Amino acid sequence: MINEFATSRRQFLKTSALAGGALWAPSILPGSARAAEDVPTLKIGLVGCGGRGTGAAGQALEADKNIVLTAMADVFEDKLTGSLDALRQQAPDKVKVDPDHCFVGLDAYEKLIDSGVDVVLLATPPGFRPAHLKAAVAAGKHVFCEKPVATDAPGVRSVLETVEAARQKKLALVAGLCWRYNLAERALFEKIHEGAIGDVRAFYGTYYTSPVKPMPPASERPATMSDLEWQLHNWYNFSWLSGDGYVEQAVHAVDWMLWAFKDQVPEKAIAVGGRQIPAEGGNIFDHFEVNYEFPGGARGFMGSRQQPGCTDDNSATIFGTKGDGRELGFGGMPFIRGEKAWSYKGPRPNMYQIEHNELFASIRAGTPINDGLRMAHTTLTAIMGRMAAYTGQDITWDMALNSKQALVPTQIDWKTPIPVPSWAMPGKTKFV
Repeated sequence: MINEFATSRRQFLKTSALAGGALWAPSILPGSARAAEDVPTLKIGLVGCGGRGTGAAGQALEADKNIVLTAMADVFEDKLTGSLDALRQQAPDKVKVDPDHCFVGLDAYEKLIDSGVDVVLLATPPGFRPAHLKAAVAAGKHVFCEKPVATDAPGVRSVLETVEAARQKKLALVAGLCWRYNLAERALFEKIHEGAIGDVRAFYGTYYTSPVKPMPPASERPATMSDLEWQLHNWYNFSWLSGDGYVEQAVHAVDWMLWAFKDQVPEKAIAVGGRQIPAEGGNIFDHFEVNYEFPGGARGFMGSRQQPGCTDDNSATIFGTKGDGRELGFGGMPFIRGEKAWSYKGPRPNMYQIEHNELFASIRAGTPINDGLRMAHTTLTAIMGRMAAYTGQDITWDMALNSKQALVPTQIDWKTPIPVPSWAMPGKTKFV
């Protein structure tokens, strides 16, 4: 299923040729061989001006000779200003954001989409992603969409509708699941899908890191600060905004797992998880262990931990009937052990840059990439694991997809109280 989304390295090289340059050579940018007057300038807008958003905008500006940043949006003015200053230092000739195109507030994304941009970069907390993505595609914009694409099943269902709308409109939609754009991993999975390790029977992945954004004590909250503002400043610690650490961070390793199984989705999941290190105010777990069952009885095992002072490990091993593929992540170059031993010895350029290079190359070529279905499926697979850990129950794919639990509040404004649900209690928390 969806095997066409596992783009091979040969397909990548063909696509990059359309962009006019060797993408791993920093001095040669896609489109650099074309005369500026022959290529229309693409205007981009950034929604969500934190660190990841600023990085994505910088990579977009490097992806094509004729790209300019013309609009920015964030709920906090200081975030926008800091990002704008950083981007002006990086690419002063390509940052053309006038003061009237700096949009601040909860409706800032709508104003940006209506400001005349061609491509929208979405990098807010993921709880907002379904609404922002829907608005961008409805307005006919190409999109770079950070992972994950939702924090609950209603959000995923909305995204699936938007993905189809983007396909019908022939709009590019590139997901921030960046490992799919890494040449080393592409080469490994191409070998695996060609049968180098036989039939894939099991996947074991880890996402063990320190906390992304530790929750501050409640005493640090100013007396006049609203629920929404406090939660946005500490968004990672609230499940409606981040989806929990498993969904927001370990989703990368979940995506490796689906890639290994040629983007088949799991039939069910069972999991354990909890909060071992206390934190005031938030409601996310700090560890998970999720076991997935795939068609034919194959298994996927995922471990996630975000606790300080512990060993970090972000890697995976894929077990087949004739060998295993290893060393995904930051630990080294991928290799295969078994009857068809192999190791990757090619270039390993910045995957974050490649995803933007390919996005804009596809727009220029009139063959827009649409990662939408697999980004939605990967997100739901992660949500499915969280559901299993929160409830202590077996959760099937259909249960997860059709869940009626909506984490994102129906009314979001600066004054309306947003109570925080308590931590889930496996065996007591019910599936909805």
